[in-house]
Amino acid sequence: MTDLAGVLTVSSVAGVATGLGALPVFVRARVTHRTYDAALGLAAGLMVAASVFGLILPGMEEGTLTAVMTGLLVGGLALLGGNYAIPHLHAQYREWLPDGGATGADVASMGDPADSADPTDPTDPVAMAAASADAETGDTHGNSADTDGGDATPPTSLGDPTASIDEPESALRKALLIGGAITLHNAPEGLAIGVAFASGLEEVALLLAVVIGLQNVPDGFAFAVPMAETGMSNLRVLWYTTLSGVVPQVVASVFGFSLVSIAAGLFPIASGFAAGAMLAVVFRELIPSSHGHGHADAATLAFLFGFVLLVVVDELVVV
Repeated sequence: MTDLAGVLTVSSVAGVATGLGALPVFVRARVTHRTYDAALGLAAGLMVAASVFGLILPGMEEGTLTAVMTGLLVGGLALLGGNYAIPHLHAQYREWLPDGGATGADVASMGDPADSADPTDPTDPVAMAAASADAETGDTHGNSADTDGGDATPPTSLGDPTASIDEPESALRKALLIGGAITLHNAPEGLAIGVAFASGLEEVALLLAVVIGLQNVPDGFAFAVPMAETGMSNLRVLWYTTLSGVVPQVVASVFGFSLVSIAAGLFPIASGFAAGAMLAVVFRELIPSSHGHGHADAATLAFLFGFVLLVVVDELVVV
């Protein structure tokens, strides 16, 4: 059985892969909605396949169908319950959406995504919203009307060196709002790695680590794009994106490893729990976010590619 140090190393490497998804922000090239939706579809395909082949099937081999399915339902309900109860912001294409008690003011504090909208893209919802607002205010030059008659004040954005300094409470709330969403999305993945290692299924654990690392790249990409739009510096985007994968996955992997190591026979239930939480993330966040923008075909093809990629990786690891 792999020791705790090995679990820490493997889960950390998988988490660090999240930072790779932030690299496109360094070139500051405009990321198309098609690319963004495809990245979410790829991540969804990897996570669904990992849940089935890396958790549900091994769990059924080690225990009963009832135990695995019970864990799956509890894990899914726990994720949905946390999503409802914990105030957080979901990172989506060029925007932040409040959930679990977060407010519109929390979204506004992250910066105005309309500042970076592409008016030439008819499919960009931010550009469409900005155009609609301009029509209402009579502004035909792409600038919102200033009710005071003076220059519009740039919105305060997280990490913008030209912005006013946030109060400690405000900065802490921003961090908690982002961290809540990150933990809800990434903790089930770390839990899966720790549970598999603690159960002596090193091959399954390594497979999960590889797949989660692959999935973390588009996941980090999806998180970094709206964060970069707030005016945050490239290095800070890279740092926060990397931490978003490392911290929750390492903590959850240690928890899962310790839990199963202490109580033998929990792997079937724990594997079902992790799988249920991961599937809930896919259907609650990734799939809805990748559809509805005119690029559903690209997202679907990426989903299928991610699923096939997992099966290929599974065969390579087992062999």
